[in-house]
Amino acid sequence: MSDLLYISEIFSSIQGEGMLAGRRQIFVRLTECNLDCRYCDTDFEKTDMGRLESNPGSGRFINIPQPLPLNKLSAIVNDWQSQLPGAHHSVSVTGGEPLIHADTLAEWLPEIRKTLPIHLETNGTMYSALRQVKQFVDYISMDIKLPSTACCTEQLWDLHALFLSEAHGSNVSVKVVVGELTPESEIRQVCDLIASVDAATPLFIQPLSMPDGSIGVTAGQILHLQELASSRLSDVRVIPQMHKLLGAL
Repeated sequence: MSDLLYISEIFSSIQGEGMLAGRRQIFVRLTECNLDCRYCDTDFEKTDMGRLESNPGSGRFINIPQPLPLNKLSAIVNDWQSQLPGAHHSVSVTGGEPLIHADTLAEWLPEIRKTLPIHLETNGTMYSALRQVKQFVDYISMDIKLPSTACCTEQLWDLHALFLSEAHGSNVSVKVVVGELTPESEIRQVCDLIASVDAATPLFIQPLSMPDGSIGVTAGQILHLQELASSRLSDVRVIPQMHKLLGAL
């Protein structure tokens, strides 16, 4: 087990997606991912330098050498919490795919959880890795990657099913990114998957954000997909990427 993590960036901002949308968080973005989704807007390559916001919420960054010792990472979180008491709801561990680093997270999360709750953002494929850390996580935001928008090289339905089963009993929610070409069949499959584990699991439908900032799906299509999902599941919500609408990180 390592006491070092490769960090892409650390910053303070408003969570723009899913269950905790609107909450301010300390974001710890880790490097590396096991997928290559078409709409991904983050740089998760491992480098010798990461980025640290010079002051929480400033939007100004300094470079920090990689990998970062866990005690220094904890010190940053604790310092920001001391600077802005009560401002941050939780720490969002994101990526890339943070569960690639499950061994190290299992060492770090129990410590940082003494300061703030932990929110895990994951692509919902690494179910064995989730088993290592789920007891230290307060919120799990799981993506289901739709072929129509993610354009991954493999079908992920079976992995998503195993992941959601592993997450069952935790505070888990599911997010899907939909576009104009998202067919009803994909939403039905999402509903089937969720209902097979727990139909009360919240589902967040997120309109695809285009590189120019526009939304890649019409309001009519969003409403249609929401109607379809709501006929099968008890908690379906539509939330665009709020942080992009705010111009936040």
